[in-house]
Amino acid sequence: MRVRMSKRALLAVAVVGATGALATAALGANASSKSYNWSNAKSAAAGGGMKALIKAAKKEGTLNVIALPTNWANYGAQLNTFHKLYGIKIHSDNPSGSSAQEIQAIKSLKGRSSAPDVVDVGGPFASAGASQHLFAPYKVVTWKNIPKNQKDSGGMYYQDYGGFISFGCNMNLLGSTPCPTSWSALKSSKYHNDVALNGSPLSANAALSAVWAAGVNSGGSAKNIKPGVDFFKQLMSSGNFNSTDCNAASVIATSCPITINWDYLNTAGSWGLTGATHWKVVDPKGIPFGGFYNQAVSKYAPHPAAARLWQEFLYSTKGQNIWLKGGARPVELAAMVAAGTANKKSYKALPKVTNLSKAVVPTTAQSTAASAYVTANW
Repeated sequence: MRVRMSKRALLAVAVVGATGALATAALGANASSKSYNWSNAKSAAAGGGMKALIKAAKKEGTLNVIALPTNWANYGAQLNTFHKLYGIKIHSDNPSGSSAQEIQAIKSLKGRSSAPDVVDVGGPFASAGASQHLFAPYKVVTWKNIPKNQKDSGGMYYQDYGGFISFGCNMNLLGSTPCPTSWSALKSSKYHNDVALNGSPLSANAALSAVWAAGVNSGGSAKNIKPGVDFFKQLMSSGNFNSTDCNAASVIATSCPITINWDYLNTAGSWGLTGATHWKVVDPKGIPFGGFYNQAVSKYAPHPAAARLWQEFLYSTKGQNIWLKGGARPVELAAMVAAGTANKKSYKALPKVTNLSKAVVPTTAQSTAASAYVTANW
């Protein structure tokens, strides 16, 4: 169970005149003519460009990642493709770990060759890591394609992929009872002991977001999660709430009739279900609640060039389309659709979301405040 899930204009210099052009050329030549310390690189250009970055990363030969399940948002394909492209060995630690554990690993493993080079964390943890000076600022080549409200202006962290809160229904268990299509429907007596979360909202971002989604559809907002807490207290009081932690094992064990989770993680394939299970996913009516996870480079990355090359890969057209193929919405999707580079088949297959223009996607500050409220009032 991951505790994840808001988390820069491309560092472009307009060179006017021969003096500026010569200075830029000299910078690149200087960076490539000697051994460059990629721990200081705030962009690929700073170290001599992408070719120099690839060469340095290949020389390091290893990338340390943490808390990346291969069935999460198509991460298996991301890891395999990166390895095949560059021949860099990937050491994956604690695949089922949480965002909190990722941040702790940066602290506790500082100075060791096994320390994480990069992290993929939820909004509050991205903010916490930055405030604790655990991340190194880095802006990928496609920086301008990341919406302004989905990146830290200094490049400390930036969103990468996400989706919307949905209902995953095991129709084998619900039988003739339909999969609910609205939040209010969850209060019906026909869903007694059926409604469950993917983890606890005290520690799992998906569960926290489910509570928040219920809130914005019950009079709350991005700044007010209280109605969501009240909503789930009503489900608990009526007996409709199922306290099972709906991870893959419990879903397969048929302990979760209705699981509330991100739509790209709520598919039968993501849960590891066989064709014998009739599984249905619904993005409920009302106000969609979206969220994205954030990438960041560790300030103490033992493989600083590989860490930065990993970021470049994830935010490339290839990397972004791998998220899309996995059912997640890549952060650069709007720019890719406009440029015609988004995989059309994968884009068409995304779950249909109504009222998209009214979608709520919280900021990092709002996520931190919501988490604090739930911690104190759940």
